[in-house]
Amino acid sequence: MGKDEQEIRRLVDTWMAATKAGDMETVLGLMTDDVVFLVPGRQPMSKSEFTAVSKPQSDAPAYQIDGKSEIQEIAVLGDWAFMWTRLRVSMTPAGGGAPMVRAGHTLSVLRKEGGRWRLARDANMLTAIPEK
Repeated sequence: MGKDEQEIRRLVDTWMAATKAGDMETVLGLMTDDVVFLVPGRQPMSKSEFTAVSKPQSDAPAYQIDGKSEIQEIAVLGDWAFMWTRLRVSMTPAGGGAPMVRAGHTLSVLRKEGGRWRLARDANMLTAIPEK
């Protein structure tokens, strides 16, 4: 495994840990300023929209978020890279109750800026997992 792939894997680990901790500033630092998120059922989301959606959870967590990302493939092409992952995210209400679970795949494009890999585009195809 090359240095770039190791750095990208660390980015994913940092993202997951920061999300679980509610550390939005760290998460925002892992993306480019022109990042675009593609999610089902809504228009593409920019970094400022991501921030607006995430800030209330960061300020006063309504959910405990946990997840697991399994990287399936990483390809590095100069200062660009892509990866696809299998992702599972659970959001448990802060007051207790059954978690909401979403799972599926993501396809991400990363760009190296200032010697650091950052998320530039992300297509998130997670769907709700029905309660059993």
